[in-house]
Amino acid sequence: MMKNLYLAAAFGFMGFAAAGCGDGASANGSDANSPTALPSQNAAETVKNQTLIEERVIKIAYLPITHALAGFEAAEQEKLKKETGLNIELVRFGSWTELIDALNTGRVDVAFALAELVMKAREQGIDVYLSALAHRDGNVIVVGKDISSARELKGKTFAIPHRQSSHYILLNEALAKEGLTVSDVNVVEMAPPEMPSALAAGQISGYCVAEPFGARAVSLDIGKVLYNSQDLWPDSVCCGLAMSGRFLKEHSELAARLVAAVKKAGISLENDHAHEKDLAARYFRVPQDTLDVSLKWISFRDLDIGREQYESLREKVIKYGLSENPASYEDIVRNVE
Repeated sequence: MMKNLYLAAAFGFMGFAAAGCGDGASANGSDANSPTALPSQNAAETVKNQTLIEERVIKIAYLPITHALAGFEAAEQEKLKKETGLNIELVRFGSWTELIDALNTGRVDVAFALAELVMKAREQGIDVYLSALAHRDGNVIVVGKDISSARELKGKTFAIPHRQSSHYILLNEALAKEGLTVSDVNVVEMAPPEMPSALAAGQISGYCVAEPFGARAVSLDIGKVLYNSQDLWPDSVCCGLAMSGRFLKEHSELAARLVAAVKKAGISLENDHAHEKDLAARYFRVPQDTLDVSLKWISFRDLDIGREQYESLREKVIKYGLSENPASYEDIVRNVE
């Protein structure tokens, strides 16, 4: 009977990602730093140039997860600026595969995406880059309450959202502590909203995924945290602000202003956790007790991508077989401010 209650609660949670934001949140405003007329400029030309900038909509792809909160906050703040704000359209996707395909094919300009997916695309010659981090930390390895160490995952099933992810790397790091590798575990890819219910049903013994799905298992008391990302990989890289090369080239000013807006939004979230929780609750339906747990694990401070930080990611991508020749720092990182 108790297990059925857990399953009902967990399955009820599955709908929040699909339900949040309706058909995709949109923040429509105008562009800041519009051209200032010089004495020799024609007034009509100035108005024309300003209008062209204001009408350029920046399409940003996202998944409804806490890792994209700085993007949500940036869109909200730019909308409040009205005449001078960036014209941002948030485009919601249901999976990482769909999201990265939209970025790679130019259907969106920008995406909050797994850094490893962007690296793989860059390695394949696709014109995409990383311009900032989306967040810091905020990942956990959650296991069933009967699991007390990574060694006990041997022979069991463990879920991740995508092989090209920091979650796969973190699993490798956890297993390595016990002298195991992923060949000792049945690793499956699973949609994040399904993971808490799968754990409750005993279909999997653990998972690692973007928040707030890990926190959901904890708040339901159907799972526990075996490792926090900081325990396994301090200052780890997970999601980043990715941009198409075409957008960077054709709209460099807008790109720079967008990066600045996201970094400023990160600072705002760090300084106002009550607002941070309210923002998350508005963009996806998730119980407050889950948010209370989840938001303790994530940080939006200093969203610059440091060389040392990226090189650490690159080394692990090679070490754990995600790529043989991932993009170098110079080839993929574009600091556009």
